[in-house]
Amino acid sequence: MTQRTCAACDCELDQQSIKVKLGGKTVEVCCEECAAALGEAEAAKASAEAEK
Repeated sequence: MTQRTCAACDCELDQQSIKVKLGGKTVEVCCEECAAALGEAEAAKASAEAEK
């Protein structure tokens, strides 16, 4: 069986994982904190690209 890990912190995922849309793809994270961190990173990236 393939081990699944959090897209933000690389912790092992269990049945309680959270799916987050990021850049048009769906990724899984282990907790709300990691989901928020990825959301903030995506917003920062979008803001930087809009300024170009």
